[in-house]
Amino acid sequence: MTTRPKSAHPRRRARASVMHARAAASASARQPGAGLPPRRLAARLWEQVMEEGQMLDVALARADAALSRLPRQDRALTERIVRTALKHHGQIRAALSRFITRPLPRKAGWVRALLHTAAAQILFMRTPDHAVIDLAVTLARARPATRHLAGLVNAVLRRLAGVRDSLLAEQDPARLNLPDWLHTIWTRAWGSQGTRAIMQAVMEEPPLDLTLKDPESAEEWAARLNATVLPTGTLRIPHPESPVPALPGFAEGAWWVQDAAAALPARLFGDVRGRTVLDLCAAPGGKTAQLAAAGAKVTALDISEKRLERLRENLSRLDLSAEIVCADALRWTPPLPFDAILLDAPCTATGTARRHPEVLWLKTLKQQQELVTLQRRMLNAALAMLKPGGMLVYCVCSLQPEEGEEQIARFLAEHKGDVSLQPINPDELPGIEHAITEEGTLRTLPHYRIGSAHTMDGFFAARLVKAAS
Repeated sequence: MTTRPKSAHPRRRARASVMHARAAASASARQPGAGLPPRRLAARLWEQVMEEGQMLDVALARADAALSRLPRQDRALTERIVRTALKHHGQIRAALSRFITRPLPRKAGWVRALLHTAAAQILFMRTPDHAVIDLAVTLARARPATRHLAGLVNAVLRRLAGVRDSLLAEQDPARLNLPDWLHTIWTRAWGSQGTRAIMQAVMEEPPLDLTLKDPESAEEWAARLNATVLPTGTLRIPHPESPVPALPGFAEGAWWVQDAAAALPARLFGDVRGRTVLDLCAAPGGKTAQLAAAGAKVTALDISEKRLERLRENLSRLDLSAEIVCADALRWTPPLPFDAILLDAPCTATGTARRHPEVLWLKTLKQQQELVTLQRRMLNAALAMLKPGGMLVYCVCSLQPEEGEEQIARFLAEHKGDVSLQPINPDELPGIEHAITEEGTLRTLPHYRIGSAHTMDGFFAARLVKAAS
């Protein structure tokens, strides 16, 4: 079966409140031992991500029961610790390496988790050092397998705290937080300055972007949500004060969470009213919702039944409908060809690093090569499901040209005469015209602007038309 390693963009869980996290960290410092549960869980989540290869959203979903037992402030603190540790992973790794002379044993994942999450608090959260160190040592001693390393945890963290300011002043975050293989590819594609600009955007706290079910109500909802209406129609809330489910309009299904860049590919079809549209790799459903809200007759296909459950939940809340199919896109045959197909292909998802910084460290060059092959196969499958004269929009949330620009160039060369590129016109994407390439494809980078708004996910999209006969 074909797997779908691409990350989901809309998050089920609301973003943790920085204010609550700081309050919880302060309370931990005042009450010895009170901060153990959130720090234990943060370390466990880090371990699941960096040692076991899970995406953080998956790890958080699996830890839902444990999180729900924590007070609200401790839940916020847990998420803030682990997200900070992942966003600054390269810096933390470099800092810790100064004080660990020999590599830790392979099975010492818990100690690595304690060191990284504690370092995140010392270096970037400014939690009182003594509280962070004491709690990390206590957690190391609590496990028989790591009890003998508690002294190392204590020594390393104390030395780290002692040189914090000078160490941070020496570091280059934009370089340290990017793995070498990606730095090589991105520098070749976007230049050294472009790569640095990308990473500077990645290190910023991302805003909350919403797509409206009824675009005509944008100004009304912007006022209610204290949001800005971007030129492309997305609502942007720079610093939401409430969890997503508590925001006005969520319960009544007026909008859904979707990055401004992720909302662009579905717009490339133009008017889809009454047309049959296949959304391949559809879960969690942001693009399906866009197409259905625009009046298309949507078939949403995904290989994962679990991910489709979330798609069904989202469509139900939004009061939108689509035919839902759980199948492998490479093996499924539709009863009739479609007027249009959106292929949001499995990819390395490096363009989503602002919200999912772990992708930079979990993905490998070998995985990228495997995904490029899978993307090629899925493009061929999609073309076979498309009516003559039909439109195919291919997109990936990857920053590597191998998965975007180069993939489409190869596909067009292999299918010369059978499919052609339909260039995107600047007036189709107001405020983001600079993201349209000379060839007429779409390429967004994390540091790009939409109008006056700064940062977005990195996306590539191309609009293709199948020959009429």
